[in-house]
Amino acid sequence: MVYQPRTYRQWIRSPDLVTFSVVMEETDLLVSAGSDLSSQALEIVQRLRLALKDYIGKHPSFASTLEPMLVEDDAPSLVRDMALAARAAGVGPMAAVAGAIAEAVGTRLLGYSDEVIVENGGDIFLKSSRRRLVGIYAGESRLTGKIAFQIEPEDTPLGVCTSSGTVGHSLSFGLADAATVFSSSTALADAAATAIGNLIRSAGDIPKAIEFARQVPQLRGVAIVKGDVLGLWGDVRIASLV
Repeated sequence: MVYQPRTYRQWIRSPDLVTFSVVMEETDLLVSAGSDLSSQALEIVQRLRLALKDYIGKHPSFASTLEPMLVEDDAPSLVRDMALAARAAGVGPMAAVAGAIAEAVGTRLLGYSDEVIVENGGDIFLKSSRRRLVGIYAGESRLTGKIAFQIEPEDTPLGVCTSSGTVGHSLSFGLADAATVFSSSTALADAAATAIGNLIRSAGDIPKAIEFARQVPQLRGVAIVKGDVLGLWGDVRIASLV
């Protein structure tokens, strides 16, 4: 995999929190918390990646299948979370890996900090005691940098995950500029964002993608950007950045 600089991170601001990066092989996290927890976060990432790589070594199809896959009851918790999310969204388990890792790291860091935000390639886990704004990055769309999602403290813990067929290197069979999903499960938000993004070839596909989202349990809301068209469903609050 060729690494692509995450230039959108220059927009990320949490001045009331301490922000640091955690990088290990393909995993590249930007974390904000009440204090510098980089050593704790790195240790968590090491354990998660080791468990996942060990499982894939024994079950290679887990990393390659584009269909939901059953896993053993005694599989690592990260693997079980990915498989469960993938089954709900109808995609392969690796479609949930970024969100699942963000969620696993974030929930574990809550043992050290009351507030934690973990961003992993556009997939976000957040637990906050104040209002946060999550900006929309949708490539060449005129909506990029103009609007944001408003997240209230009572909404969290929350997963906010985005899939794009025009931005970044993640696998997508669609052409959505951004398909963003909100769920209490960050792994599910990630998997569902992939499934929803796969349905978008033009702005005319937004209604059917929203109808699909309505059938996925535990989703709180969806925002889909194609060109300059924005489709919304569920509990999604929009704030202006201009």
